[in-house]
Amino acid sequence: MRRLFLISSLILGTVAVISAQTAPKPAAPRAAGPNRLLTPSSLTAKAPELFKVKFDTTKGPVVLELHRDWAPLGVDRFYNLTRNGFFTGVRFFRVIPNFMAQFGINGDPAVNAAWEKARLNDDPLGKQSNVRGMLTYGTTGQPNSRGTQLFINYKDNSYLDKQGFVPIGQVVEGMEAVDMLNAEYGAAAQNQQGRIAAEGNKFLLANFPKLDYIKTAAVEK
Repeated sequence: MRRLFLISSLILGTVAVISAQTAPKPAAPRAAGPNRLLTPSSLTAKAPELFKVKFDTTKGPVVLELHRDWAPLGVDRFYNLTRNGFFTGVRFFRVIPNFMAQFGINGDPAVNAAWEKARLNDDPLGKQSNVRGMLTYGTTGQPNSRGTQLFINYKDNSYLDKQGFVPIGQVVEGMEAVDMLNAEYGAAAQNQQGRIAAEGNKFLLANFPKLDYIKTAAVEK
């Protein structure tokens, strides 16, 4: 019995050695690719003429329909920003009831720095008006000054049309979620855009922790 036990142990040990030698090695983790948002000049894909983008926000889903014929330059940029994850985690930092909800400053300061000088030429005026539900880029008031910030109109703000605010799309589902975005901070965060850009979501979480935000954004297929 003692001898049999020793033989069995040796056999088991041999099997273990063989198994260890022949077991496949685990695959090495795939290295993360470069963050394309850090090179705005590389994001030049032409958008479809008509497409939808779904925002999964902290207040629920919002579906936007983008029309390239309304504003081709603005829509192309929005398409590229969405496809490359720009809006993930982005806060609605300025929510003014009966006016609009503004967003578009990235949570990563390095991304904001990269886009600071990536200004868009203006699209032609007059295709659409800033009525309720329209999605529009913000501007500095100067020509060709659009960047990455946008807003959704809460009401008829058509007086903005002649000031260079060109709608690029509209909310087609989930406007009730947009209506529920937290407005308790008003324009307080708007007045600190420099710090938001320089410090990202770290600053907003410390100072405006209840802001609603976009959890994910995706072009719908």
